[in-house]
Amino acid sequence: MNLTNAEEGREYIILGIETDDEDLDAFLFSLGCYSGEPITVVSHSKGGCVVSIKDGRYNIDNQLAEAIII
Repeated sequence: MNLTNAEEGREYIILGIETDDEDLDAFLFSLGCYSGEPITVVSHSKGGCVVSIKDGRYNIDNQLAEAIII
């Protein structure tokens, strides 16, 4: 399951990142988004979702949300 299907307000553990783009992998890693890390979907919007990772909140688009496997 990926973040586009996640329930709002529930904490999930990231199982992996599925992307072929090294820059995208590096960007997600810089946000603290990597395997084993907890992530919470704060809200969904038409173009993506707002997530909470560590002490930060980030608005990510659907392409990124689909790459994050929970």
